Amino acid sequence: MPKQSAPQELARIAPKPAEVTNDVLLGDIWERPGLSPRDRSLVTVSVLAALCRSDQLGYHLGVALDNGLSLEELSEAITHLAFYAGRPNGMTAINQLKKIADERVGA
Repeated sequence: MPKQSAPQELARIAPKPAEVTNDVLLGDIWERPGLSPRDRSLVTVSVLAALCRSDQLGYHLGVALDNGLSLEELSEAITHLAFYAGRPNGMTAINQLKKIADERVGA
């Protein structure tokens, strides 16, 4: 998978958050040896779904697939978290996952 980075269009408007995202979050936190990228993706997707952060969720569902999680595993994780984070959050996440799956199948 190519190395992640903050979107360039955001970096032009808000250079410091993009820099911190690239240097700290993506350059350090995501590269730490304690969890695999796959596991980090599962944690990230779960938190974003639980908090209903759909602006970030779609991107991270794609990263999770690139990091080796299957559609079935992501669906199961979202189903599980819906009982802890609420059905509306789970359904929002499932809709995002369907959109990503549809885009990838059509690609």
